Amino acid sequence: MCTRVVWTDEVGNVIVGRNMDYHRDLGTNLWTLPRGAQRNDGVNGNLTWVSRYGSVVATAFDMISVDGLNEAGLGGHILWLAESTYGELDETRPALSQAIWLQYFLDNFATVAESVAWIEDHGVQVVQLTDPASGEVPAIHLALDDATGDSAIIEYIDGKVEVHHDRAYRVMTNSPRYEEQIALLAEVEGFGGDRPLPGTTLASDRFARAAHYVDRLPQPRTQVEAIASMFSVIRNAAQPFRLPDPGKPDASQTIWQVVVDLTRKRFIFESTSHPNVVWVDLADFDFSAGSPQLILELNAKLAIADGIAGNVSKEFEPLRELHFLTLTDIRNFAAAHATDSA
Repeated sequence: MCTRVVWTDEVGNVIVGRNMDYHRDLGTNLWTLPRGAQRNDGVNGNLTWVSRYGSVVATAFDMISVDGLNEAGLGGHILWLAESTYGELDETRPALSQAIWLQYFLDNFATVAESVAWIEDHGVQVVQLTDPASGEVPAIHLALDDATGDSAIIEYIDGKVEVHHDRAYRVMTNSPRYEEQIALLAEVEGFGGDRPLPGTTLASDRFARAAHYVDRLPQPRTQVEAIASMFSVIRNAAQPFRLPDPGKPDASQTIWQVVVDLTRKRFIFESTSHPNVVWVDLADFDFSAGSPQLILELNAKLAIADGIAGNVSKEFEPLRELHFLTLTDIRNFAAAHATDSA
């Protein structure tokens, strides 16, 4: 599930908020990824690159970047979209695995406009992966935003990429596809229609509430007020802890929230199961080529007696390499599992 919101205040500061809604723990940690890292597409190795920008990312199972900010002020956010269909792999075109999809943009681009131009020029495909631990096959779309206030939503529908690129596209949730979400919003009071502001946890209702409340935020006097303002919006669109609804065993709840200051490059994280808010300022890290990748193991750090809070840049450690999930990993896991079963 999930919700993402972009807000540009009256003096041009850009703040983004997102809820991560999921039906189980994602083992999320925070990582710093320096410039100069050599990576490939995670599909067939045909597309390779060396990262131009360092970034801070939140991961799922330390195998996929699901949210992040690079040192140029480009932010990215992975959300669920059940309607996603990516098409058969065309070996003649560049492709990215779902695990590396967001990271490619954080590694290579400073703005949304640059990112969109690359997508349109190269006809990039996205290759779906299976979570080797659970067997789940993610169906996801991607939001990009930058320090100028620009925004894009990238979806794959019927095997073709659809890019919705406009500063007005500030809110994103889940089903239905984005153009249908915009049409549904037009039915709500204040956006052209006469329906009252809805209050359920449906994606279309969360979309309407986020759009309504971000339009009504007052001008903040400080960065702290700006961050608190965005938290107030995404908390309104959050999903409470609950038993699954009948017939919906995978009903999601909000497990963590992120607010990102794209202008001043601060990344703020809040777990919904721990009381403390933590953040990092990208200026506190060395992203030069050759510097180590660092990890903040959130579950371990937040669960200790007094937890951690505030600026936690010094809590990061050079523990291990971040391993992006590839098709080879999936095939190896499947082969091993088949052997074990036999």
